[in-house]
Amino acid sequence: MGRPSGPSRHPVAVVGLDCRFPGAPGPDAYWQLLMSGANAIGERPASRGPSAVPGGFLADADAFDRSFFAVPTAEASAMDPQQRLLLECSWRAIEDAGMSPTRLARGSVGTYVGSMSDDWMRLSIAAPDGVTPRTGTGSGRSMLANRVSYQLDLRGPSLTVDTACSSSLVAVHLACAALRAGECDIALAGGVNIVVGQVLDEIYAQAGLAAPDGRCKPFSAAADGIGRGEGVGVVALRLLEDAVRDGDPVHAVILGSAVNQDGRSNGIMAPHRASQREVIATACRRAGVAPQDIRFVEAHGTGTPLGDQIEVLSLGDVFRDTQGVRKWPLAIGAVKGAIGHTEGAAGMAGLIKTVLALRHGVVPRSPAYGEENPRLGLARRSMELITEPLELPADGCRAGVSSFGMGGTNAHVVLETAPQSAAPAAASGPCAGVFTVSADTPRALRRNLRIQAVDVAGRTGDELARLCWTSNRSRAALPYRFATAAGSTEELASRLFAGAELETEYAEAAEEPVLAFAFTGQGAQYPRMTAGLYEGSSVYRTFLEEASKALQPYTVTPVHEAILAGDPVIHRTGTTQPALFAVEYALARTLMELGVRPAAVIGHSIGEFAAAVVAEALDLADAARLVAVRGAFMQQLPEGGGMLAIRARPAEAAALCADEPAVGIGALNGPGATVLSGDLAALGRIRARLEERGLACTPLKVSHAFHSPLMTPMLGRFERVASRIPGGRPRLPFHSTVRGRLLAPGEELDAAYWTEHVSATVRFEDAITSLCGRPPTHVVEIGPGPVLSNLLRRIGAARDIPALGVCRGEGSGPREVGELLARLHQDGLDPAWDTFYPDAGKRAVRMPAHVFSTEWRSWHRQPAVPAPAARPSGAPATGPDPDRVRQGVREAVVMVRGGRHDELDDGLRFYDDLGFDSVMLMELKYRLEVRFPEIGELSMPEMLSSLVTVESLIGYLSEQLNAAVAP
Repeated sequence: MGRPSGPSRHPVAVVGLDCRFPGAPGPDAYWQLLMSGANAIGERPASRGPSAVPGGFLADADAFDRSFFAVPTAEASAMDPQQRLLLECSWRAIEDAGMSPTRLARGSVGTYVGSMSDDWMRLSIAAPDGVTPRTGTGSGRSMLANRVSYQLDLRGPSLTVDTACSSSLVAVHLACAALRAGECDIALAGGVNIVVGQVLDEIYAQAGLAAPDGRCKPFSAAADGIGRGEGVGVVALRLLEDAVRDGDPVHAVILGSAVNQDGRSNGIMAPHRASQREVIATACRRAGVAPQDIRFVEAHGTGTPLGDQIEVLSLGDVFRDTQGVRKWPLAIGAVKGAIGHTEGAAGMAGLIKTVLALRHGVVPRSPAYGEENPRLGLARRSMELITEPLELPADGCRAGVSSFGMGGTNAHVVLETAPQSAAPAAASGPCAGVFTVSADTPRALRRNLRIQAVDVAGRTGDELARLCWTSNRSRAALPYRFATAAGSTEELASRLFAGAELETEYAEAAEEPVLAFAFTGQGAQYPRMTAGLYEGSSVYRTFLEEASKALQPYTVTPVHEAILAGDPVIHRTGTTQPALFAVEYALARTLMELGVRPAAVIGHSIGEFAAAVVAEALDLADAARLVAVRGAFMQQLPEGGGMLAIRARPAEAAALCADEPAVGIGALNGPGATVLSGDLAALGRIRARLEERGLACTPLKVSHAFHSPLMTPMLGRFERVASRIPGGRPRLPFHSTVRGRLLAPGEELDAAYWTEHVSATVRFEDAITSLCGRPPTHVVEIGPGPVLSNLLRRIGAARDIPALGVCRGEGSGPREVGELLARLHQDGLDPAWDTFYPDAGKRAVRMPAHVFSTEWRSWHRQPAVPAPAARPSGAPATGPDPDRVRQGVREAVVMVRGGRHDELDDGLRFYDDLGFDSVMLMELKYRLEVRFPEIGELSMPEMLSSLVTVESLIGYLSEQLNAAVAP
């Protein structure tokens, strides 16, 4: 008993697609071809055989971006071009779905591919070197789906479907069923066809099915048979509810589908009216759609007189308006008139055409091949051919797609326009974004930058955030990267064009940047610091208010309000210190939420408190209490202290303070960057001495003499408070500016440390030198402005380490955070992009897919290596010729792996350097046995034990040859 044929419980969304058909290298070109009403039938390329019959052929079918997919040359050469085309098309379809192919790796993604061609297998077997271990993986039809799953690391079901001409639409049916059954979360369904040999040409001709001029003329009075075509198409599918929930782009919706078989009918190759009628009716029932609600059908339409006649009869059986309920005749068309019969990809060609028609709201007209066949009687069956573009209802419509196999397997799919809720939401207005482009080579990066720049130049400003988010989410982060923040599409386009023309070479991104957070000290504050970020980032706003709440018991006005008020009170130390702490805590936590995490921390003066929280040596509540009490106690100290910046080394500074006990060294910030702190009168005397010697010095605008002997009166009170707070050991490397070194694993940040911190010299230069003992790749300054970044450039050990800031002073906001993320992403970081954008910006938009290189090409297999001449009978046995052995091994390795002889170093390791796998080893064994027949069959275990380097294999072969010729 068959399954129930009622409505499908879960509609399936077409969330992504890509294709290549004759005259159309991508979906946009395919649509333009269809809307033009033209056909892409042309002369047969020489590579497709000697036939003079035209057809629909793909350009660049021999090209493959093998380096992008990390496929060795020899393996890529052995691969059926259908595998190569499917790989590139699948990658682009996933991108079109707003997903990064690399992020789907190891995921529950199914792969269903329709194909009916074994041409490449026949070519491979007939090649001079015949069957090799790569024949199966390169030419086996099952490998079409398996290759995609393997290369992209997709872990769901993976199968190739062959039901002849209906293969790819059956693949769609199976993919939808798998999604509904929970066998996978995402499914790729595709079809592919490449004409390599002429076997099918002969079959069609002898069966009387071939059109003499190589053109399909569906439903035309001139219809006289099949014209062959090539193509590849892939759709990415998800359950509609999942796609809508996750904001995926929905091109169209599959409501239901059906597959059946003619059974024992009037001939295995003959079309069967009743079976076609039943499969269409069943698909409509499963879709929950009445036949009168179907506006148009993309027919199988091969252009054979009998096939067209039977198909029209079966359509009339289902859609004929016998009760006067149809609003319009059923419109029918067939894409084969434009591109030929693409056989295993035919159903996919029709499906993608229908999806595009539903998305654009218009059905393209079919190419004109004379008058409609009057024998079909379309009008009396409530049908009409689409001879002019057909506008679809503004509120959407339903459509059907048919595909019928030569052996009697029939498929029909019912689709409808994507629901409004799944369409892009209303524009959210301009906002900052980070646009990312990456590639596997600098040349490929420039190529893709140009493509994206042209696209962005034609966009409106309110698409900026979504464009940027889509570029982050739907593109793999490859080794060569370009990233830029932008505030408008005009600015973004300009930057992309500039990136494409950049004269300096792009560097390969590091695997993962090693970051140090440097927390700014007092003096960096200003009214309304980070106000732009507070207003523009909900993440930052949340963390700043969290810190403000922790400080609330110790402050009169909430700290975040004091920061944003623009009041000069921000410069009073009792307010300054809590404000800086809150800002730095919020900035650090925001960056960490964005995926920017430190491997080490360092803090300048008050900055050490936020650093301690990030290093988990203090919790937020305890740090807030210490900071608030510290600032309040300092505020209560008598005024009369000051600080003086001088250009002096530590010994010189100490000498200046020797006669002034009320002055100490407040900070050692770098070579010639020293700060003295203490009594104002004493500082005045030191200043006078320096000026007499012509040495520069600058008084700092401070309320108190921080980090000086004048702090002594508050130390006892502060220590009593600090002693009630448990000390903690940092969980990150903590480069202390009190100790001037990395804290040892057992050292705690306890009451004694924080009390010493009040008056001790800030030994910033020493701490930075300590940090550079194991240098980070980047230092990220956490503070309201670029203070420490400027100091770092003066310290020799840190001079070459990029110092990046999250704020640049007044007016800083999300744009500056974006610029930091852009720089770090270019250098290897993969941020948590979703956190950066407002919800309104997190909706995918269509953008150009990755453009693959067409430089590498391969069509026919390499010729076999000639066997060496046999040794004449009776000749004396001699040892192996060392040059012959070395040359033979090297040639065999190159033939298996690919590349050039002059690039092969005998010291390279087979697994780690040359990338050999088990299949490559089997082929290598085979080639060595052909080249050195005197050794017979090699022992695989023995051979494996010698496979360390090329040199070791040469030694092993020499031993085997010596043994073979020994008397």
